[in-house]
Order: sequence, then C-alpha cells, then structure tokens
Amino acid sequence: MSPTSDLAQIEAANAGGRPPVVFIHGLWLLPSSWQRWVDAFTEAGYAPIVPGWPDDPDTVEQANAHPEVFAGKSVGQVADHFCDLIGKLERRPAVIGHSFGGLITQITAGRGLSAASVAVDPAPFRGVLPLPISSLRSASAVLGNPANYHRAVPLTYEQFRYAFANAVTDDEARELYTTFAVPAPGEPLFQAAAANLNPWTEVKVDTDNPDRGPLLIISGEKDHTVPWAIANASYKQQKDNPGVTEIVEIPGRGHSLTIDGGWREVCDTALTFVQRFH
Repeated sequence: MSPTSDLAQIEAANAGGRPPVVFIHGLWLLPSSWQRWVDAFTEAGYAPIVPGWPDDPDTVEQANAHPEVFAGKSVGQVADHFCDLIGKLERRPAVIGHSFGGLITQITAGRGLSAASVAVDPAPFRGVLPLPISSLRSASAVLGNPANYHRAVPLTYEQFRYAFANAVTDDEARELYTTFAVPAPGEPLFQAAAANLNPWTEVKVDTDNPDRGPLLIISGEKDHTVPWAIANASYKQQKDNPGVTEIVEIPGRGHSLTIDGGWREVCDTALTFVQRFH
C-alpha cells in the first residue's frame, strides 16, 4: 500500500468519528488479506485502517512480479512505521495483528499507543523461550540460508502448506496460496531467532507499561508456525501487566486462521474483545 493510501485511510478515520481499528499483517501476506475483517468491523461500527509494511505492493500479482521490494525490512523499522502512522490518529485505535503483525501489535501496545490489542498467533519476542520443532521447520525456508537475511523469500506451495495451511484441505490450501501468498523479508525471522541472544534486539516488547491497555492473544490449536507453546509463553510475559490480559485457543486451526474458511470465528473473537474496551 502506498503512503498516500495509508494517510488517506487515517484522515478518513479522523474525519468520520467512528472508533478506529488498525490491522497489521504478517510475513508472506499483504494488507488485502484483511479485507473480510475490514468489512466485518465496518459493519460493527468501526473505522478500519489497513496500512502496508513499507514498500508493500498493492496486489499479489505485483508482489510476486517484484519480490525485491520486500527485502531489507527489519522489525524495528516496521514497528516504527506503524507507530508513526498510529500516532497520526486523533483517537487511540484498537490494533489487531497476525503473526509478525501480532508481534508489532504488542510493540505498539507496549508504547502506549493502543486502546485495545489482539495478537493472533503472534511471532515471539525477547523473553519468549520455547522453540518447538514445528516452528523451526516453518522458518527453515528462510533460516536455512544465511544469505536470506538481506533477501525477500517466497514460500513454495509445500512450505506454505506446512507453515500456514496444514489445517485445511489441499484444495483450500492451494486456493489460499494462489490468492494470498507473497514473498517476505528474511531479516525479521533472523532477528526473532536471535532475540534471546541479543540484548540490543529490536524484537522486544515493553510488557510492563501500565498504558499498554487490554490485550488478547489468539492461538490456533494446530498452528505449526506459532504453536501454543509460543503463544502461551507470550501470554505469560504479558499477564503481569495491570491491563487485562487474556489468551484463547481456537480449536482445529492453523496459521492461516485469519484468511481461511474459518476466518469469521477468529474475527468475531477479536471483535468481541475489542467491543468490551473500545
């Protein structure tokens, strides 16, 4: 999404008077992956804003034709990008993120920018210690080659099937891959993998900030990329915050839970939480 488009969404939200909600996508997806959620939240009375990561193309076709635009994006750069955009809103928004977007969501909350936050299968931050085998296998498409640190890396269908779409049929998995999958920067995965070894890492969350606000972590029961062990360890890091901190597991769901045929259950879980506080 272009910076102009991002700012136009923010200006519209400021002018419209509805409570804003910001959606943050993760690796291998684009802002368009949230479209059904945008429609649901609009119907519920919110003003959705769906910014891209820096240099995100507008379409999956453009993304796959020019994968190089994704390269060289760090967690700190992306977090600052979203925090800058959120700071232009006249009201603190609800923030909802998936995977690395769920990590960015927790960073924005830790900076006191969110009225309420929902992190769906969020990537781990410093202090989250479990390293399940399935997570390492999901990340191996990137971490298996150190040169990928500075590259944009696409997933093959087989890699996408394992990392995202293991809990849906093969037909649906292929449709999701064709409809949504794009290359992703390698750098955030290397940063996350080294976060607990690097005291200066950008992959860190201020879990103690009393202005963090309410936080819900949603975990897909069958997620290979961010399994329960990681989601629950993130919750344990967050739960001592004075704000409301909750975690819920969605049965039978993998990492594609925001985009696959069961998206509505996940969306309604997030919406119900947000409506309690925003």
